[in-house]
Amino acid sequence: MISHVNIGITDFERAFAFYSAVLPELGLVLKFSEPDKPWAGWVSPEAPRPLFLIARPFDGQPHAGGNGQMVALQARTRAAVDRVYAEAMAQGARSEGAPGLRVHYHADYYGAYFRDLDGNKLCVCCHAAESTAS
Repeated sequence: MISHVNIGITDFERAFAFYSAVLPELGLVLKFSEPDKPWAGWVSPEAPRPLFLIARPFDGQPHAGGNGQMVALQARTRAAVDRVYAEAMAQGARSEGAPGLRVHYHADYYGAYFRDLDGNKLCVCCHAAESTAS
């Protein structure tokens, strides 16, 4: 259903370093990096889409994080959620909710929330039961 998700950034080198540390914890690999544009994209090694992209706004205007917008990335295990969150915090992200169950979504929803260095809100979540997700 989704082809790609683009996250607006202000400083390519800083954002590239952040996402290069965080996204491999979800099994994503770098597909391309073009600092002169500046943009980069990551993908699952199992499929060519969807792409997770970071880029300076194409209109040349400053980036501004949206209120009410969030990108949720799916992890295969709860441990992966924990690792992504820990790495994001180590890279300077701001917590919006530590890893834990969010049973108000469903009984097995395990998620963590943070804002990247440009203020973009991200979620990392696992939908599997603990017995199958650990």
